[in-house]
Amino acid sequence: MSVISKEEVLRIAKMSRITLKEDEIDSVTQQLNAILTYAARVSEIAGPNQQELNAKDVQNTNVWRQDSVVPCNGERLLAAAPVQEANYFVVPAIIEHE
Repeated sequence: MSVISKEEVLRIAKMSRITLKEDEIDSVTQQLNAILTYAARVSEIAGPNQQELNAKDVQNTNVWRQDSVVPCNGERLLAAAPVQEANYFVVPAIIEHE
């Protein structure tokens, strides 16, 4: 069984840009450990042949279609955007400038 530490929870939160309050860290750690324990148990029950069984049940086929150009109403698309400026979508910055 995998056990996740408070330090790992804080690292995951930082990478996910989630701010955890001090009183939330223990709760989130316990919840993630419960999830990992449950996932380990499911894998244990499924056994090593589970992936093989699933592969036999599903036929993998690619669906191919021709690429085609279709008309697009830009005004309609922009109207659906939560924030717009001139003829552009406004999105939050994800890369910080130094």
